Amino acid sequence: MANELDELTGPTSPEGRDVAVIQKQLPVKVGVGSLIFEILLWILGIIPGIVFLFMKIKAKNYLQQLQQKLQHDASQIDNYLEQRVVVLENTARILERSIDLDRSTFTQIAALRSGHISDEDRSEVASTIDNLHAQINVALENYPDLKAHDDIRQAMSQNAYLQKEITAARELYNDTVNQWNRDIYCWPTKMIVAARAGYTTRIPFTASEEVKEKARQVFF
Repeated sequence: MANELDELTGPTSPEGRDVAVIQKQLPVKVGVGSLIFEILLWILGIIPGIVFLFMKIKAKNYLQQLQQKLQHDASQIDNYLEQRVVVLENTARILERSIDLDRSTFTQIAALRSGHISDEDRSEVASTIDNLHAQINVALENYPDLKAHDDIRQAMSQNAYLQKEITAARELYNDTVNQWNRDIYCWPTKMIVAARAGYTTRIPFTASEEVKEKARQVFF
């Protein structure tokens, strides 16, 4: 039997193809077959029915615990984002004493410290922080002597460290999202429990279009 996907005969795409994450939550649904399956277990005897009942209880507990892990992983991203905002705020104030920094920078930074970050706007907040960092970098490029300032060097070093931690935290979050999305479609136990609870798939972290465009640029 030939390979269904044959890299030698194609079809291939010489121009390449970019990918994007679909921002859509899919509800878990089960059909009549699942209900018939559960009824048959009770018909076969009380023991199979009770065993499957306990399996569903265990699956429900597992999914609830996995939801808590998702919350924990998301909060880790938020913590690093908040720390990065603090670092940028401190850097901006140091620069303000030396140069005339755009006041809107402080306004945007203050807005980012206003409260909890929701799942919907986490990517947008991260993109805004990246833009603020770029603005501060532009200011430093215009005043290269400031780069030797110990406080500024330390702040920029902290910013680079936090960006690495944010990347790692996003990867961990996406791993947990992937685990959730696979488990809720694991029939029969978890999928039946997920459908009855009204669970949906989760959307992993995605980079903004602006970040993707920057990644395609030539840096050297």
